[in-house]
Amino acid sequence: MAEIKAHEFDRFLPKAVDLYRIFLIYGPDRGLVSERAAEIAAKAGAKLDDHFSYTRLDVSDLQGDPGRLVDEVNSLGLFGGSGLIWVKGSGPEKVMADGLQVLTSGPAPENRLIIEGGDLKKSSLLRKLCEQAKFAVAIPCYADDVRALNGLVDQELAAEGLRISSAGRERLLEALGGDRVASRNEIRKLALYCRGGSVVEEEHVLDIIGDASAISTDDAVDCVLKGDVAGLHRAINKIVTSRTPIFLVLQSCLKQFQLLDLMRAEMDEKRAAVPQVMQTMGRHIHFRRKPLFEKALSSWRADGLARETSRLQGAILQSRQKPALEDTVAFQTLLATALQSARANGR
Repeated sequence: MAEIKAHEFDRFLPKAVDLYRIFLIYGPDRGLVSERAAEIAAKAGAKLDDHFSYTRLDVSDLQGDPGRLVDEVNSLGLFGGSGLIWVKGSGPEKVMADGLQVLTSGPAPENRLIIEGGDLKKSSLLRKLCEQAKFAVAIPCYADDVRALNGLVDQELAAEGLRISSAGRERLLEALGGDRVASRNEIRKLALYCRGGSVVEEEHVLDIIGDASAISTDDAVDCVLKGDVAGLHRAINKIVTSRTPIFLVLQSCLKQFQLLDLMRAEMDEKRAAVPQVMQTMGRHIHFRRKPLFEKALSSWRADGLARETSRLQGAILQSRQKPALEDTVAFQTLLATALQSARANGR
């Protein structure tokens, strides 16, 4: 079975593109998922401005066209050589699974395929397909532990010729950890602040570092589910300040509403109570967030969840078609959904 442990990625990366053609990168740390996908793309020699050898797709591009993924991966380049297909975004797993099943059941394709997945469970068909195929690999991305964070700190500071004192490191580690992209941005901000010196001290950390562990898309998504418009503004400001892509909030919000939609359908079909559905379909939800989901399931009806899911999917597609408007589209959509949540919750 081809599955790379989270801590093995750095050793795996140099030989990755020689060993495999299909890469499924998944997990709760969305920043790390995107970062590792980019590292594999770089190892594959992909030139992201070369439309003859690189194709970027969103999951929404594959809806209604199940054969497109297979066609793209098996297409021949105009000037020969291997190309790269990079699939981002979120959506129904079946959209990807049908094409991936065809690809993994045949010979290794000439082109390489990178798929950015969400927080996939062990039972996920995408994971099973990539873990079982000889030329595919599944790569999990979990929140950085202390060892990984120390390595990230040392790597980024060393690039600026800096080292950090014990007290400074301890204070810095307390502020990091929620998301790889957010953590890296905070460390780079600190390195820029200390440029020209030699040692990063505790006072430097206190001067410049925010709490990157608190910069999480979950905060913004929770505000949307609660209908907390003021809280959403604060969460989005924190995300924008950390330079974390606001698009990630859209993706995460869509995933949560899709889950709520499935859970609501289960309730309506089986006439099940909220606690019963939470026990069967909500076991993986963090215990601190379960009351929020329970309230949402009690407040939202199926037609409302379907409407907001469609709204979020449309926003993701629009942000991909018009990248310059990504932040505006994302914020307006999240705000509209938060207002609908406020009405559903009777706020």
